[in-house]
Amino acid sequence: MISAVVLAAGLSTRMGRPKQLLAFGEHTAIEQVVSVVLASAMDEVVVITGHERAAVETALAKWSVRIVFNPDYAHGEMLSSVQAGLRALAAHSQAALLVAGDMPALEGDVIAQLTQAYRARGADFVYIPSYQMQAGHPVVVPRAYWPPILALPSSDNLRSVLRAESTRVHWVEVDTPSVLRDMDTPADYERELALRRRRLEG
Repeated sequence: MISAVVLAAGLSTRMGRPKQLLAFGEHTAIEQVVSVVLASAMDEVVVITGHERAAVETALAKWSVRIVFNPDYAHGEMLSSVQAGLRALAAHSQAALLVAGDMPALEGDVIAQLTQAYRARGADFVYIPSYQMQAGHPVVVPRAYWPPILALPSSDNLRSVLRAESTRVHWVEVDTPSVLRDMDTPADYERELALRRRRLEG
């Protein structure tokens, strides 16, 4: 069983408004991300909310996801949301796909490549997409790596686990730069809208 944890709790400080709720085509940005994850046939999808909790949960009301609120969203790094997500997953889940909620360009093919690599190579590795030798998102983390993640202080970050000597990383080479693109600023948002229009115009 592979579960997805979609991280949508951030303060959006640099954007100046909740980036999860920005319009993106027919949906909000977070709905776009969730729609791709759901289409990838995850065994369960958990969305972590925090800032603008009520509005984000309203936007997701029609989607078949489970909402988990992270009361520590305003403190420390994104790690507290990752931890909240891992704690909420089903007891028989064997791996977590960690998805940034501010990457509306997320592609189902990338998720498929990551999950196929996990199923082929097993639980000894953390699976990270790589585009032109640059690490991207989302990431597949097998259950064996959850305890050290959960043991970190919330002020730390996931990279601490990935840098640990016991962590084995399998790089999944992808042919799309979308794995590198999140939305932190208004300029990032305009870039994503322009790229979407370009794709639609074909």
